Amino acid sequence: MNKYEIMFIVRAAEESTNIKKTADTYKSLITDLKGKVVEFKELGQKKLAYPIKKELNGYYYVMQVEASVDCIHEFDRKIGLDENVLRHLIIRQEEE
Repeated sequence: MNKYEIMFIVRAAEESTNIKKTADTYKSLITDLKGKVVEFKELGQKKLAYPIKKELNGYYYVMQVEASVDCIHEFDRKIGLDENVLRHLIIRQEEE
């Protein structure tokens, strides 16, 4: 199992229940794929540095996870297909 940090931005034009539901979907996807969510932070709504898909604001989320490479590939594939997610970034943490 490797350690990863995942950040994603959810479209702010959605209703607040849909935003939370989208975030919970990706949190549970990690556990469904036999990964472990170590930490989950909601950073709230922020103004984007530049418009993404004609959106000016987004809800930011950050997760610290422990997962296999296959789990991360599947997560990356599914989050990339979701139109409610404006951007996502997955960074592998170095072992100490």
